[in-house]
Amino acid sequence: MNFDLKTLELAAAASEKCDLLVALIPEGFKPGQDALSALAALALKNGDLSVKAGKHLQMYQAPAIAARRVVLVGSGDGSARAARQAVLAVGAAVRAPQTKRVVVCVAGAAKPAAVCAVVQAVAEASYVYTSTKSKVEARGLNRCVVGVPNAADAREGFDSGVALVAGVEFAREWGNRPANHATPTLLANAAKTLAKLPRVQCKVLGPAEVARLKMGAFLAVARGSEEPLRFIELRYNGAAKDKAPVVLVGKGITFDTGGISIKPAPEMDEMKFDMCGAASVLGVFRALGELQPAINVVGLIPACENMPDGRAVKPGDVVTSMSGQTIEILNTDAEGRLVLCDALTYAARFKPAAVVDIATLTGACVIALGGVRSGLFANNDALASALQDAGNEAEDLCWRMPLDDDYADGLKSNFADMGNVAGRAGGSITAAKFLQKFVGDMPWAHLDIAGTAWKGGAAKGSTGRPVGLLVQYLLNQAQAPVSRPAVKPAAKRSPRAKAV
Repeated sequence: MNFDLKTLELAAAASEKCDLLVALIPEGFKPGQDALSALAALALKNGDLSVKAGKHLQMYQAPAIAARRVVLVGSGDGSARAARQAVLAVGAAVRAPQTKRVVVCVAGAAKPAAVCAVVQAVAEASYVYTSTKSKVEARGLNRCVVGVPNAADAREGFDSGVALVAGVEFAREWGNRPANHATPTLLANAAKTLAKLPRVQCKVLGPAEVARLKMGAFLAVARGSEEPLRFIELRYNGAAKDKAPVVLVGKGITFDTGGISIKPAPEMDEMKFDMCGAASVLGVFRALGELQPAINVVGLIPACENMPDGRAVKPGDVVTSMSGQTIEILNTDAEGRLVLCDALTYAARFKPAAVVDIATLTGACVIALGGVRSGLFANNDALASALQDAGNEAEDLCWRMPLDDDYADGLKSNFADMGNVAGRAGGSITAAKFLQKFVGDMPWAHLDIAGTAWKGGAAKGSTGRPVGLLVQYLLNQAQAPVSRPAVKPAAKRSPRAKAV
């Protein structure tokens, strides 16, 4: 879809020929003398319209307005959150098959963040997956004009929005593809296409190279599948060579049966989404190729399937990770942490300013946070705050969880340096404690996106999260160069949490 930014007041918007005109009406709206303003003022006066974000009034072929359909939508305080709510509230009209061209006009001041949110919300509302359908239900919308009082003032937010749309849709596409259309090899091929973007490089390692690196945990997970594993390394070089990079590590389990510890059959099809961490890393690099920030970024994706087979790893097996630490595999369905631990060890070679891993890691995180916020774990307060702030800015929320040392007690093993699970209690935390054993003194954060990476039910599909959070974090770091803060040890005991 094509986006255009245009200087457009409500008076001029009334003359725009389009299938749908969406006018965002904020608090403190001051109407002009034009037909569109008069309609909005009258609707507000009579109580048929509210400026509360998302409240809307639809009209068809309104007099003196060129658009076939008009929707007046309250946009609250004009913030990014309110603008997003406003556009998504009229999503049905945006994605209607007859809507080919839409104009979204922001009445009043247009904050760059709000303009960015408008662009993303229009794309989200109109997204259609088509890759494996014989009868293509093409996206009806092919052009969106965003009208603001002053286009120059909104340009930065608009450009960010367009780049984020490219990144999020890339992530959604690969997250949504069935596992036989998104094998480790195909995922690696998708990464290679990103190397066509400015400043992006890609390297892919196969089973032999991974074996030479002694990534025993990663190799163990891949053993039960006939699909060969791939280890993907992406680099975006936007700053000087001596600037330490941020390393993003994405879990790339392209299908997860659970292995020998096989999952129940219901909803197992959704385990194609177990590579959404990897997809988010691909999406971030897609956006970086558009935005070109002054920062260095490395993306690492260990990609494989987790299948039950005569060669598959068994409960009770002990494997040796790249770090040299041994792991007793008590549950083969806790495989994500096994591929990630070797990738985290590999990440240390880049002497990173920070490492962030992204994974659909635990059902426990879904129970804790649902689908609203991703779980955030970190060994460094500054990194945790930076990620949480970025999530708030991007409307891609996360919530910091504890990492007390006591949570690691359940990982003790009689037969190896550690087990790969520690029971059901605090499952998302003990998974993070497992990963922490492989990061050393690197500033590190873990995002558990099991609840936010996709939706089930009638709306089943990838969300593209947390591309927005990660891109915003990287942009913030590019503006305020990354320094490598010392790692603060986790507290021995957590203070009592407050109910919220």
